Amino acid sequence: MTAPEEGTTRTFERTFTPEEVRQFAAVSGDEQSRHLEPDDEGRLLVHGLLTATMPTKIGGDMQVLGRSMNFEFHEPVYTGETVTCELTVEEVAERADRYDLSAAVTCENDEGETVMTGTVEGLVWKHSDQ
Repeated sequence: MTAPEEGTTRTFERTFTPEEVRQFAAVSGDEQSRHLEPDDEGRLLVHGLLTATMPTKIGGDMQVLGRSMNFEFHEPVYTGETVTCELTVEEVAERADRYDLSAAVTCENDEGETVMTGTVEGLVWKHSDQ
């Protein structure tokens, strides 16, 4: 396992589909009409927590076990929009068996508007068998 380093930035880009929004609605139980009925442009409103899966994916790639996540949703995300999420490791503390880290998250839509910001705290085990 490679130690996480302060200042490391990773990005992930995604365009949510209507089917993904419907699946998330079914799994989460949040079946509000705003997520299931298209707007005047034929788009569905993406759940905030579905948008929050983007930093979760980045953390998974980095083998981060999340301890806390705090998100603020600034603008709506709709199906068909491309969202780019950037996670930057801000602090790393080495422990005997792990690395504790905190990171900042910013997600923007394809118009450059910030749709979500947040922080993530977690750990990365030094040995992958934990």
